[in-house]
Formats: sequence, structure tokens, C-alpha cells
Amino acid sequence: MAKTYVIDTNVLIQAPYALFCFEENQVVLPLAVLEELDGLKKAEGERGANAREAIRHLEKLRLKGNLLAGVALEKGGMVRVEANCVDQVLPESLPEDKMDNRILKVCLGIREKPGKEPVILVTKDIVLRLKAQMLGIPAEDFSREQVPGQTDQYTGRKVCYVPEDLFKEFKKKGVPVSAAYQADGQGNPLPVEFTENEFVVLYADQSLKKSHLGRVEGEKILPLAYRKATPYGVTPRNCGQYFLQEALMLPAQKAPLVIVKGMAGTAKTFYSLAVGLEKLVNNPTGEYRRILISRPNAQFDADIGFLPGDEQEKISPLMRPIMDNLEQLIDSDEKERYRDEAELKGKVEEIFARGIIQTEALNFVRGRSFVQTYFIVDEAQNMTPKQIKGIITRAGKGTKVILLGDPNQIDCPFLDEKTNGLSYASEHMKGSPYCYQITLSADECERSVLANDAILRL
Repeated sequence: MAKTYVIDTNVLIQAPYALFCFEENQVVLPLAVLEELDGLKKAEGERGANAREAIRHLEKLRLKGNLLAGVALEKGGMVRVEANCVDQVLPESLPEDKMDNRILKVCLGIREKPGKEPVILVTKDIVLRLKAQMLGIPAEDFSREQVPGQTDQYTGRKVCYVPEDLFKEFKKKGVPVSAAYQADGQGNPLPVEFTENEFVVLYADQSLKKSHLGRVEGEKILPLAYRKATPYGVTPRNCGQYFLQEALMLPAQKAPLVIVKGMAGTAKTFYSLAVGLEKLVNNPTGEYRRILISRPNAQFDADIGFLPGDEQEKISPLMRPIMDNLEQLIDSDEKERYRDEAELKGKVEEIFARGIIQTEALNFVRGRSFVQTYFIVDEAQNMTPKQIKGIITRAGKGTKVILLGDPNQIDCPFLDEKTNGLSYASEHMKGSPYCYQITLSADECERSVLANDAILRL
């Protein structure tokens, strides 16, 4: 039996194409949703852009027929606008002047019509889903852009075993992926399914104290090419950082996209900056023209216009974590680093003055094309899938895009570990020959003993 899905405004604001994602079922837009779209169409940033796109979709449907009666979709199903149900009674605890409650009235009104169609409310608002449950209305999140939960997401790394004789030849020849295996609880070998560019910790099956680090390329597991590198004087301290270093050091022609997930203190931003400075300052190869950094937290897309000053002054408060990392990189002597604060500040400012590092707000990146740029996107878990797509598709010739973030620390409303852009990109770019990924584990935190202990305990 066909179902009726009542769509909330926030679904269209995140995914303007959502109207066309419900197959042969009926999609209903309450009049309150049209009013909210109308109010948002002039908004700055992605909210306004998505509202306008959703309105354009509705206009195309309007030209095909009467939206109040329903317009058939090409792939089946129907979209209609519901302007009735205004007399539907709600409990006194739900005031009728709130938009969310007007949407609930539509759900109740449709459910009580002759025939009693199965009605499902689709919204990204958890509170509205709770209200719907109180009224006995089934409610769910929009799942088209959802990926598996964090524990089931791709990590970009595996631990495997290989025969002793192949292990000894690994540094010279690598090993076939068919020779690597994992083990069950009883020690029985299990075949392994590898992903292109996946990182691997290899153990010799006869001597588990020996290990090699490699990456999958085609039908072989090859040794890391940059294992002995020390970008900007930084040395990897754990397995995850060796993998991270490899992905970052590989040229843009081979690894134009790097996705790094990990908890606070795992050196995601620090290491990305170190490799960028190595390529542009220590050993300039002409590979990149500049380092470009965007830190797209929730405020970038909405509130930047209310901060004083020009673009750089507006975003500078949000770039302070970048400055903290640069202070450590520019002066590696921990004992002397902060002895002269003015001198240290001058060194950091010189990096920006010379144009080696540039910063931009997310909403100014849209529509541009970046050539030969080492492009770091920090806090990418606060981006939507559409924003992530917009960022990755900005990459021109010779550009390397580095997405960094922690899916456990999401500040953007209506995003979670399954719907944020970082996790979305990770799952959808899995297996691409142009993408390298690594998830840094909690025990690879290098910020401080306290930070490591807090990650494990809190």
C-alpha cells in the first residue's frame, strides 16, 4: 500500500531534491512549509540557496499541474500541497500558532480522512518527532543521505597477517593482497576484502612481534613511500600518524583527496599544516602555490556578516586553533617557544603576510576553482553533504583537498554522525583511486597525557 509522507521544512533545507526521493508514495507539503521556505529564500548561505532551489522545484511541478490536487512525478508517486486541516484540534499543550504544530495538524487531518492513509512525518527535528509520537503519528528522519553509524563506518585501515617468507620480502616487493588474512577467535584464517588505498598493519604469522606498514594498490600491499619523512621536522609517533603522513605527502596527482577522522588531540590539523609547510617552505617543489584553510563551523555560513571588519578579521576568531598549531610548528623548542610572545606572533604573521597560508570562510569558497592549492578543511563534520560536494568539486589541477574532523563533535543543527558531510564523503569516496582515508583511534591522541586519558574516560 502506498504511504503518505508529510515533509518538514528542514528536510528541504538540507536536501532540496527530497521531494523526488519517495518512489511511488505520496508526498505532502503543508502550507506552513511553503511559508517557511518563502521566509528563508533571501537568507544568506546554504539555507537561502537550498530554500530557493526547493522553490524552483515546486515551480516546475506547478507548471505541470495543480499542486493542491497533486502532481505526478516522473519516477512514480505524487506531490501535493495541503492547505486544509486548519480546523484540526490539537491538545492544549501544543499552541496552534507554532509552525511545527501546524505541520502536526496536517498529519492528523490526513490520517482522519476516509480511507485512513498511512501517514508518516519526515523531519530532521528530534523534538518534532517526539511531539508526533505523543500524538500517535509515525515520524522518521530523512535517510537518503545517511551513512552507517560511526562504529560501522570505513576507517581506512586494517590489521592482517602474512606468511613469514612473504613478510621478509615485503620492503622489496610488497605482498599480494591474496596472501593477507585475518583470524577468528580460534585462530583460523579468514579471507580479507581490501579497499583501494586502504592502509594495512602487517604481522608475520610466525612472529607477531614483527610488523610492517603498507597500503593497498591494485592487487598488492606496498610499503609506505614516506615512512622515513619528517615534514617540517615532525616525526610520526604512532601507526595512525604514519598512515596520515603517507596520505598527506603523496602528490596531488596521486592523492588529490585525503579524509581524516579522529578525536581531539590526534594531530589531524597539526600534521596537515606540517606537511603543507614542508612542501611550500622547507623543500619547495612548486607542487603547490599556497595553503588554503577553511574552518567551516556552524557560524561561518550564518553569522559571519555580524562580525566587525573585513573578511579576514571576521573569520580570525574561528582560525585561532590554526594559530595554536602554527606556533608549535614554527618554533619546535618547547622550552623557548613562549619566552618571547611578540617574536612568536611575528613569525606566525609573516607566514600569512607572505601568502603562504590563506584563510577563507566557507560561503566564499562556493563557486570558485582552486589550482595547485593545498586545501585544508578543518572541522568538516559541521558541513552538510551538499557543502562537502561543493568543496571537493572546487579542486582544480594540482590541488589536494584535506577534510579533517571528528564526527563525535558536531555543532551544526540537524546533523549527526550519520548525516554529516565528513562521514558522507568518507563512505561515498571509499574505494576511489583518488581518495586516501584514515581514522585515528583514541589511543593515538598525542596532545597530552590528560587529553588522552579524558578521551578514553569521558
